Amino acid sequence: MRKMVPDPPYTLDSTQVLQDTLVQSSEYVLCALSVARQSVQLKPTAHSSIVMQAVIHEMEEVQSLVESALMQLQMRPHLPSEPYTLH
Repeated sequence: MRKMVPDPPYTLDSTQVLQDTLVQSSEYVLCALSVARQSVQLKPTAHSSIVMQAVIHEMEEVQSLVESALMQLQMRPHLPSEPYTLH
């Protein structure tokens, strides 16, 4: 027997999609940090090692921002649903 009304399209929760994107971004940052640290360890006296140390510092800051955003997103369902005022 045929259905008279089709099933509605499957939609993902936008919060879940954002959370998945942040987790994946965090994993990419960890990989970039590993590569940069390995590069510094292989040739610590090379001129490029100074640049790689700067890259490591910047990527560590990005990692902390991504983790902070992820924690805020995960805490969102626990917050009250009342609107906030800016004053």
